Amino acid sequence: MPRSIWNGSISFGLVQIPVGLYPAEQPDELSLTMLDRHDMAPVGYDRINKQTGEKVDWNDIVKGYEYSRGQYVVLTDADLKAANVEATQTIDIVAFVPLDQIDPMYFDKPYYLAPLKQGRKAYAVLRETLRESNMVAVAKVVIRTRQHLAALRVQEERLVLQLLRFAHELRSPDELEVPGKSMKALGVTGQEISMAKQLVAGMVTDWKPSQYHDEYRDDLMARIESKAKAGEINVVSKTPSPKAPRRHAKVIDLADLLKRSVEERRGSGRQRAKSAHGHRTKKHGHRRSA
Repeated sequence: MPRSIWNGSISFGLVQIPVGLYPAEQPDELSLTMLDRHDMAPVGYDRINKQTGEKVDWNDIVKGYEYSRGQYVVLTDADLKAANVEATQTIDIVAFVPLDQIDPMYFDKPYYLAPLKQGRKAYAVLRETLRESNMVAVAKVVIRTRQHLAALRVQEERLVLQLLRFAHELRSPDELEVPGKSMKALGVTGQEISMAKQLVAGMVTDWKPSQYHDEYRDDLMARIESKAKAGEINVVSKTPSPKAPRRHAKVIDLADLLKRSVEERRGSGRQRAKSAHGHRTKKHGHRRSA
């Protein structure tokens, strides 16, 4: 079995499902190393020659591919372009497929595409063709030093180029041990499934990406701002004690936890409705007294 990145839990109402996080991607980047052209020694952080310890001017840095340990083949910008001139400047559409046929696991980095002045009409034609046919264009494109598979799709009035992973860039999940399809063998009851569905139904909402934030980043930036205002710049401080991890729910309590989660969800919904009603009543009362 592959090694997990971290172990934690999925929080589902009051239920905690212990899980391990495993990387699904295996990068296939052509890695180039910065070299000092004078002695072909690797150049590290802050442009320092790793052999001499001296700083290297940008004009003296070349890029090399480590062909074998400690031996590099230098590649110039001309080499990178000459590898396939047409491919480096072209988004080459090779097929059209329904969007729902592409597993989300294959989606990677998105880019916006905007037409140059002379390409506006053709841009609009392709956009509307994709929109009306409900298709995406599968294409190949070279960005920097590697070729990517990509999906060309419509987003409102724009064309978006969404990089895709090649099949060989995804690890096989076959080594992971996951529950089988037999609910009976797992001891799952119809009541537990029913309660879980009720909990899901109570949490259904429209997709509004702006309402979600990277809370960890927000908290970390707030801490950085606080420390900076306090003059704690370039000062090593003690790491705060980590919060105690949540205890995992016992499997035998699953049905009860799901039931309590549904009841809690309903209760919070009633409380919100009551608060909103009280606010409206108070507001109307103020109007009458005026």
